[in-house]
Amino acid sequence: MPSEIAVEEVELRTALIALKKEKPTLGVAKIHTLLLEAHPTWAVSEKRVRKILQSEGLVATDKDNGSGPPIATHPVSRLNKSLDVTKWSSKVKVHYFNAIKGKGLVATDKISEGEVLWKEDPFILAPEWDIYDMQKSSRACAFCSTPLGNHSPLHLPCSASVSSTPCPAIFCNRLCRTQSEKVHPLLCPTRNPASVALLGFARNAEWMALHALAQCTSRLLLSAQRDDGTLDEDIQVVQSLAELGMEERFRALRDKGVEPDRETWKKAHELYLWAFKAPKASDEQKKLARILKKPVSESIQRDLFEYDEFLRGLGRMSLNLEAHGGLYTLHSHLNHACTPNVSARHFDQHSALSRMTVVARAAIEPGEELLITYVDPQGDYKERHRRLLEWGFGPCQCERCLIEEREARASGTDIGEADELADQLRAGLGLA
Repeated sequence: MPSEIAVEEVELRTALIALKKEKPTLGVAKIHTLLLEAHPTWAVSEKRVRKILQSEGLVATDKDNGSGPPIATHPVSRLNKSLDVTKWSSKVKVHYFNAIKGKGLVATDKISEGEVLWKEDPFILAPEWDIYDMQKSSRACAFCSTPLGNHSPLHLPCSASVSSTPCPAIFCNRLCRTQSEKVHPLLCPTRNPASVALLGFARNAEWMALHALAQCTSRLLLSAQRDDGTLDEDIQVVQSLAELGMEERFRALRDKGVEPDRETWKKAHELYLWAFKAPKASDEQKKLARILKKPVSESIQRDLFEYDEFLRGLGRMSLNLEAHGGLYTLHSHLNHACTPNVSARHFDQHSALSRMTVVARAAIEPGEELLITYVDPQGDYKERHRRLLEWGFGPCQCERCLIEEREARASGTDIGEADELADQLRAGLGLA
């Protein structure tokens, strides 16, 4: 193994700036890891990396973060009183538990193990990046994300695409293309070229929450152009989602040494405004005006475009996105347990990949809560707690966690847990 060498300040600073520019959403620990992977012989501490990045204004300083103990916080949610659960299932209902836990789903009838409870299409979809790349290269449906395979006469291009400004979107069939009109026009490079920079920024940073917020904003703005009542319904879906703003999230993690990257947030907000409110180029302004012909109310503009609301929207997306990038109206009501009694599956991989099927993993009695897992259930309780803490949920109090924690304490394996948790947080937290 080669011996480690000291590195000159100028060379180190240049390498760190380049890494941070390439991966703007990563924190100090991840940049440090990437640096050592690229230069395995360099002897550089994480403390030195932090100091240089702070001096360049690329991460927040201690002054920016404030002082004093972290403020206790947790995700909050509200009920969607207009939600008709029977559209999906006759065996579940929404139940509000308390201000800390919020809402959830409980069984209204006996549910058998293996029973399909409901199927659900996404409210919006910001798919995993490999699928997104397939969409951008016309190899997956731009609406439902199903891989297209060989060409079929059923496959249809974006209706706005022209040779001078092509749109790569291809759809499975006429139904997918019709349904895509709820979201696609404002994200189409032909109809709204101002959106290209925002989507490119999200892709380069692998920032799924930003991509999802763009999809959600597009849906709301396009709903505001119709007179069929869908705007109120869509707003209620979004406002009922559990939320924890970006500032609140990092405030809760301040004592773990995890700092926010506010410059990246501000850049994303700038591109977001260019895409949906005020494009820089006059021709882009005209194209956006052709889509948004009806004035958007001041209250909606405030809820969408003010910086604090933008950060709240990012937090809301991150909290509620399903693992494959979908935001689902009923699924978003499910709370966590490390031993879940339901699971979300994607069975329709050749016809409707984004469609979710919720299946009972065990028999569920009336009045019992339906629970999924937010984390990898194969991890030990410390790892599961770390992942939950990243989003303000606090230590899980499910039966499995309590048993494992008691066993760890009895065996003495929990010694140094706080330091280990802090190290893992610094190593593992990005802006997903």
